[in-house]
Amino acid sequence: MRGKTIRQFLIDGQADGRWASELSNWTGKAYKIPRTYINQCTDRDDLSNTGVYFLFGCNDETDEEQVYIGEAENIFNRLKQHLSEKDFWTECIVFISKDNNLNKAHIKYLENHLYILAKESKRYEVVNSNVPTEASISEMDRAEMDEFIDNMRLILGVLGHKILEPSIKRKSDEKENLYILQDRTGIKANGKPISEGFAVLKGSKIADNVATSLSKSVINKRQLLFDKGIVDENFTFTQDWAFTSPSLAAAIVAGYSINGRNAWKNRKGISLKEIEEG
Repeated sequence: MRGKTIRQFLIDGQADGRWASELSNWTGKAYKIPRTYINQCTDRDDLSNTGVYFLFGCNDETDEEQVYIGEAENIFNRLKQHLSEKDFWTECIVFISKDNNLNKAHIKYLENHLYILAKESKRYEVVNSNVPTEASISEMDRAEMDEFIDNMRLILGVLGHKILEPSIKRKSDEKENLYILQDRTGIKANGKPISEGFAVLKGSKIADNVATSLSKSVINKRQLLFDKGIVDENFTFTQDWAFTSPSLAAAIVAGYSINGRNAWKNRKGISLKEIEEG
Protein backbone atom coordinates (compact mmCIF):
# COMPACT_ATOMS: atom_id res chain seq x y z
CA MET A 1 0.00 0.00 0.00
CA ARG A 2 1.31 3.43 -0.93
CA GLY A 3 1.07 6.39 1.42
CA LYS A 4 -1.87 8.76 1.06
CA THR A 5 -2.31 12.45 1.70
CA ILE A 6 -5.48 13.73 3.34
CA ARG A 7 -6.04 17.45 3.75
CA GLN A 8 -8.08 18.53 6.77
CA PHE A 9 -9.52 22.03 7.04
CA LEU A 10 -11.09 23.31 10.27
CA ILE A 11 -13.75 25.57 8.80
CA ASP A 12 -14.53 27.32 12.08
CA GLY A 13 -10.95 27.33 13.36
CA GLN A 14 -11.65 24.88 16.17
CA ALA A 15 -11.50 21.10 16.57
CA ASP A 16 -15.12 20.72 17.71
CA GLY A 17 -16.52 22.67 14.77
CA ARG A 18 -16.91 21.73 11.10
CA TRP A 19 -14.22 19.86 9.19
CA ALA A 20 -13.65 19.52 5.46
CA SER A 21 -11.56 16.55 4.28
CA GLU A 22 -10.07 15.87 0.88
CA LEU A 23 -7.92 13.02 -0.41
CA SER A 24 -5.20 13.77 -2.95
CA ASN A 25 -6.13 12.90 -6.56
CA TRP A 26 -9.78 12.22 -5.68
CA THR A 27 -12.84 14.15 -6.81
CA GLY A 28 -14.71 13.34 -3.62
CA LYS A 29 -14.98 15.57 -0.57
CA ALA A 30 -16.13 14.97 3.00
CA TYR A 31 -17.65 17.27 5.59
CA LYS A 32 -17.78 16.41 9.29
CA ILE A 33 -20.50 18.56 10.84
CA PRO A 34 -21.73 18.62 14.46
CA ARG A 35 -25.53 18.72 14.69
CA THR A 36 -25.33 22.13 16.37
CA TYR A 37 -23.58 23.56 13.28
CA ILE A 38 -26.02 22.40 10.60
CA ASN A 39 -27.85 25.72 10.35
CA GLN A 40 -24.55 27.53 9.88
CA CYS A 41 -23.82 25.60 6.68
CA THR A 42 -25.47 28.16 4.41
CA ASP A 43 -21.89 29.24 3.64
CA ARG A 44 -21.14 25.83 2.04
CA ASP A 45 -22.60 26.05 -1.46
CA ASP A 46 -21.44 22.55 -2.39
CA LEU A 47 -23.62 21.02 0.35
CA SER A 48 -26.53 21.53 -2.04
CA ASN A 49 -24.88 18.87 -4.24
CA THR A 50 -25.96 15.26 -4.56
CA GLY A 51 -24.31 12.91 -2.07
CA VAL A 52 -24.52 10.39 0.75
CA TYR A 53 -24.31 10.96 4.49
CA PHE A 54 -23.98 9.26 7.87
CA LEU A 55 -25.77 10.44 11.02
CA PHE A 56 -23.87 9.30 14.13
CA GLY A 57 -25.21 9.08 17.67
CA CYS A 58 -25.54 6.78 20.66
CA ASN A 59 -28.24 4.54 22.09
CA ASP A 60 -29.10 6.05 25.49
CA GLU A 61 -30.06 2.67 26.98
CA THR A 62 -27.17 0.50 25.78
CA ASP A 63 -24.48 3.14 25.04
CA GLU A 64 -24.05 1.44 21.67
CA GLU A 65 -22.98 3.70 18.83
CA GLN A 66 -25.70 4.21 16.22
CA VAL A 67 -25.73 5.32 12.60
CA TYR A 68 -28.27 6.24 9.95
CA ILE A 69 -27.09 6.07 6.33
CA GLY A 70 -28.85 8.15 3.69
CA GLU A 71 -28.63 9.83 0.30
CA ALA A 72 -30.02 13.06 -1.09
CA GLU A 73 -29.94 15.17 -4.22
CA ASN A 74 -29.60 18.21 -1.94
CA ILE A 75 -27.62 17.23 1.14
CA PHE A 76 -28.12 20.48 3.07
CA ASN A 77 -31.91 20.38 2.77
CA ARG A 78 -32.02 16.75 3.88
CA LEU A 79 -29.85 17.42 6.92
CA LYS A 80 -32.13 20.28 7.98
CA GLN A 81 -35.10 17.88 7.76
CA HIS A 82 -33.29 15.42 10.04
CA LEU A 83 -32.92 18.09 12.71
CA SER A 84 -36.63 17.74 13.40
CA GLU A 85 -37.17 14.14 12.28
CA LYS A 86 -34.35 12.28 14.07
CA ASP A 87 -33.24 12.93 17.64
CA PHE A 88 -30.46 10.38 18.23
CA TRP A 89 -27.63 11.90 16.20
CA THR A 90 -25.00 14.39 17.33
CA GLU A 91 -22.84 14.69 14.21
CA CYS A 92 -22.89 13.81 10.55
CA ILE A 93 -20.33 13.03 7.88
CA VAL A 94 -21.27 13.94 4.32
CA PHE A 95 -19.67 12.82 1.06
CA ILE A 96 -20.13 14.73 -2.16
CA SER A 97 -18.26 15.07 -5.46
CA LYS A 98 -16.29 18.27 -5.96
CA ASP A 99 -17.26 18.32 -9.63
CA ASN A 100 -20.87 17.36 -8.78
CA ASN A 101 -20.80 14.33 -11.09
CA LEU A 102 -22.72 12.00 -8.76
CA ASN A 103 -26.23 11.31 -10.04
CA LYS A 104 -29.25 9.70 -8.39
CA ALA A 105 -28.31 6.20 -9.53
CA HIS A 106 -24.78 6.63 -8.16
CA ILE A 107 -25.91 7.67 -4.69
CA LYS A 108 -28.56 4.93 -4.52
CA TYR A 109 -25.83 2.40 -5.34
CA LEU A 110 -23.56 3.93 -2.69
CA GLU A 111 -26.30 4.01 -0.05
CA ASN A 112 -27.13 0.34 -0.56
CA HIS A 113 -23.51 -0.84 -0.41
CA LEU A 114 -22.64 1.39 2.55
CA TYR A 115 -25.62 -0.02 4.45
CA ILE A 116 -24.52 -3.60 3.74
CA LEU A 117 -20.93 -2.95 4.79
CA ALA A 118 -22.06 -1.24 8.01
CA LYS A 119 -24.37 -4.14 8.87
CA GLU A 120 -21.65 -6.70 8.17
CA SER A 121 -19.06 -4.94 10.34
CA LYS A 122 -21.51 -4.80 13.31
CA ARG A 123 -19.51 -1.94 14.80
CA TYR A 124 -22.56 0.33 14.93
CA GLU A 125 -26.28 -0.21 15.37
CA VAL A 126 -27.69 0.70 11.95
CA VAL A 127 -31.04 2.42 12.58
CA ASN A 128 -32.33 2.54 8.99
CA SER A 129 -35.82 1.04 9.03
CA ASN A 130 -35.47 -0.42 5.52
CA VAL A 131 -32.69 -1.82 3.36
CA PRO A 132 -31.87 0.86 0.76
CA THR A 133 -32.66 -0.16 -2.80
CA GLU A 134 -29.65 -0.78 -5.05
CA ALA A 135 -29.66 1.13 -8.33
CA SER A 136 -28.71 -0.55 -11.59
CA ILE A 137 -25.60 1.14 -13.02
CA SER A 138 -23.07 0.21 -15.68
CA GLU A 139 -19.98 -1.90 -15.01
CA MET A 140 -17.81 1.18 -15.48
CA ASP A 141 -19.86 3.17 -12.98
CA ARG A 142 -19.79 0.29 -10.47
CA ALA A 143 -15.99 0.24 -10.57
CA GLU A 144 -15.90 3.99 -10.03
CA MET A 145 -18.38 3.86 -7.14
CA ASP A 146 -16.53 0.94 -5.49
CA GLU A 147 -13.37 3.03 -5.56
CA PHE A 148 -15.40 5.93 -4.13
CA ILE A 149 -16.39 3.64 -1.24
CA ASP A 150 -12.76 2.64 -0.62
CA ASN A 151 -11.84 6.30 -0.27
CA MET A 152 -14.84 6.94 1.97
CA ARG A 153 -13.72 4.07 4.21
CA LEU A 154 -10.31 5.66 4.60
CA ILE A 155 -11.62 9.13 5.40
CA LEU A 156 -14.27 7.81 7.79
CA GLY A 157 -11.55 6.00 9.73
CA VAL A 158 -9.43 9.14 9.92
CA LEU A 159 -12.47 11.06 11.18
CA GLY A 160 -13.00 8.52 13.97
CA HIS A 161 -15.66 6.22 12.54
CA LYS A 162 -14.44 2.80 11.35
CA ILE A 163 -17.98 1.90 10.43
CA LEU A 164 -17.05 0.23 7.12
CA GLU A 165 -14.09 -1.72 8.52
CA PRO A 166 -14.24 -5.36 9.63
CA SER A 167 -13.76 -5.76 13.37
CA ILE A 168 -10.17 -6.90 12.83
CA LYS A 169 -7.95 -7.68 9.88
CA ARG A 170 -6.59 -11.20 10.09
CA LYS A 171 -2.96 -11.86 9.32
CA SER A 172 -1.83 -15.19 7.97
CA ASP A 173 0.83 -15.54 10.68
CA GLU A 174 -1.10 -17.20 13.51
CA LYS A 175 2.07 -17.25 15.64
CA GLU A 176 1.15 -13.71 16.65
CA ASN A 177 -1.96 -14.97 18.43
CA LEU A 178 -2.14 -15.08 22.20
CA TYR A 179 -4.57 -17.27 24.09
CA ILE A 180 -6.40 -17.74 27.36
CA LEU A 181 -7.17 -21.32 28.35
CA GLN A 182 -9.10 -22.50 31.41
CA ASP A 183 -10.09 -26.13 30.93
CA ARG A 184 -11.92 -26.52 34.22
CA THR A 185 -14.53 -23.97 33.21
CA GLY A 186 -14.67 -24.86 29.53
CA ILE A 187 -13.07 -21.61 28.45
CA LYS A 188 -10.82 -21.69 25.42
CA ALA A 189 -10.33 -18.37 23.67
CA ASN A 190 -7.77 -17.16 21.17
CA GLY A 191 -6.90 -13.51 20.69
CA LYS A 192 -4.24 -11.03 19.69
CA PRO A 193 -3.28 -7.38 20.23
CA ILE A 194 -4.47 -4.97 17.55
CA SER A 195 -4.21 -1.23 17.04
CA GLU A 196 -7.62 -0.68 18.65
CA GLY A 197 -6.86 -2.77 21.74
CA PHE A 198 -7.30 -6.55 21.75
CA ALA A 199 -9.27 -8.92 19.52
CA VAL A 200 -10.90 -12.22 20.43
CA LEU A 201 -10.92 -14.55 17.44
CA LYS A 202 -13.71 -16.54 15.81
CA GLY A 203 -14.32 -19.93 17.43
CA SER A 204 -13.28 -18.79 20.92
CA LYS A 205 -15.34 -20.31 23.74
CA ILE A 206 -16.39 -18.15 26.69
CA ALA A 207 -17.74 -18.91 30.14
CA ASP A 208 -21.44 -19.78 30.31
CA ASN A 209 -21.98 -17.70 33.46
CA VAL A 210 -20.59 -14.58 35.09
CA ALA A 211 -19.46 -13.72 38.60
CA THR A 212 -21.75 -11.53 40.71
CA SER A 213 -18.81 -9.16 41.17
CA LEU A 214 -18.51 -8.47 37.43
CA SER A 215 -19.37 -4.84 36.69
CA LYS A 216 -22.73 -4.05 35.15
CA SER A 217 -21.10 -2.31 32.19
CA VAL A 218 -19.14 -5.45 31.26
CA ILE A 219 -22.23 -7.62 31.73
CA ASN A 220 -24.11 -5.31 29.37
CA LYS A 221 -21.29 -5.47 26.80
CA ARG A 222 -21.33 -9.25 27.08
CA GLN A 223 -25.08 -9.40 26.54
CA LEU A 224 -24.76 -7.13 23.52
CA LEU A 225 -22.47 -9.71 21.89
CA PHE A 226 -25.27 -12.27 22.20
CA ASP A 227 -27.89 -9.82 20.94
CA LYS A 228 -25.80 -9.10 17.84
CA GLY A 229 -25.06 -12.76 17.18
CA ILE A 230 -21.33 -12.23 17.67
CA VAL A 231 -21.48 -14.89 20.40
CA ASP A 232 -23.93 -17.74 19.76
CA GLU A 233 -26.05 -19.94 22.01
CA ASN A 234 -23.05 -22.26 22.46
CA PHE A 235 -21.07 -19.36 23.98
CA THR A 236 -18.78 -19.29 20.96
CA PHE A 237 -17.59 -16.27 18.96
CA THR A 238 -19.03 -16.41 15.44
CA GLN A 239 -16.51 -13.85 14.14
CA ASP A 240 -13.39 -11.99 15.19
CA TRP A 241 -14.23 -9.10 17.50
CA ALA A 242 -12.23 -6.13 18.80
CA PHE A 243 -12.23 -4.84 22.38
CA THR A 244 -10.67 -1.67 23.74
CA SER A 245 -8.27 -3.51 26.07
CA PRO A 246 -6.91 -6.99 26.89
CA SER A 247 -8.58 -6.82 30.32
CA LEU A 248 -12.04 -6.13 28.87
CA ALA A 249 -11.56 -8.99 26.40
CA ALA A 250 -10.45 -11.31 29.22
CA ALA A 251 -13.40 -10.31 31.45
CA ILE A 252 -15.86 -10.98 28.62
CA VAL A 253 -14.31 -14.40 28.08
CA ALA A 254 -13.82 -15.45 31.71
CA GLY A 255 -16.97 -13.91 33.17
CA TYR A 256 -15.13 -12.14 35.96
CA SER A 257 -12.72 -9.22 36.35
CA ILE A 258 -9.18 -10.21 35.42
CA ASN A 259 -5.94 -8.52 34.40
CA GLY A 260 -5.79 -9.26 30.73
CA ARG A 261 -2.10 -8.46 30.36
CA ASN A 262 -1.37 -11.32 32.73
CA ALA A 263 -4.15 -13.65 31.56
CA TRP A 264 -3.47 -13.63 27.83
CA LYS A 265 -0.42 -15.84 27.19
CA ASN A 266 1.30 -17.17 24.11
CA ARG A 267 1.81 -20.87 23.43
CA LYS A 268 4.98 -20.85 25.49
CA GLY A 269 3.08 -19.56 28.53
CA ILE A 270 4.56 -16.07 28.35
CA SER A 271 2.05 -13.36 29.26
CA LEU A 272 1.25 -10.33 27.14
CA LYS A 273 2.70 -8.15 29.90
CA GLU A 274 6.01 -10.04 29.81
CA ILE A 275 6.13 -9.84 26.03
CA GLU A 276 5.52 -6.08 26.06
CA GLU A 277 8.15 -5.53 28.73
CA GLY A 278 10.64 -7.56 26.71
